[in-house]
Formats: sequence, C-alpha cells, structure tokens
Amino acid sequence: MTFLAIDAQKNLFTLQKSQLQFEYTLIMNRANQMTKEMGLYEAAQDSSWDAETDPYYQQLASTEQYLETRGDSIDSQITALDNEISSMKNMVNNNIKSSCSLNLIGG
Repeated sequence: MTFLAIDAQKNLFTLQKSQLQFEYTLIMNRANQMTKEMGLYEAAQDSSWDAETDPYYQQLASTEQYLETRGDSIDSQITALDNEISSMKNMVNNNIKSSCSLNLIGG
C-alpha cells in the first residue's frame, strides 16, 4: 500500500509542475514583450541616441534580463520535478510488481 502514498505525492508534484509550466509561459511571454518593446523604442530613436545612457531603455533591458533569469530558474525547477516524478513512477511500478509477486507467492 506504500505505492498509494508515493503515487499521491507524484500527483502533487505533477500538479506543481503544471503550475510552474504556466508561470514559465507567462514570464517568457512578458520577456518577449520587453524585447519587442526595446526594439520598437530603439527604432524610434535618432542617430545620436545612446542605449547605455537612456534610463527607459535600461529599465526595459533590466526587466528583460530579470525575466529571463526567472524563466531559467523555473525551467530548472521543472526539470528537477520531472526527474522526481519519473523516479516516483518507477517506485510505484516496482512496488506494485513486488506486491503482486508477494500475493502470487503467498496466494
């Protein structure tokens, strides 16, 4: 019966993974929006414009970098959960096989 508890935990991790994937999608969409806005802003400037000294452009670049970093962090968490879920699936399957084998031997 241990496999039921392990399976329940696996299901919780799967739910958490889905939530992280949703958050990742939102963050990466926002990062792409920042990139697009930076390009449009840059295109609207004249030849004397300097991206390094423009506070608005620097704010966009900083926000984009933060979002990219946050997205990478979430992606790492998703990968870790994938590994944990896979491990738990194996434990559940092995537990079920072991339980069935014991029932056949004892039955």
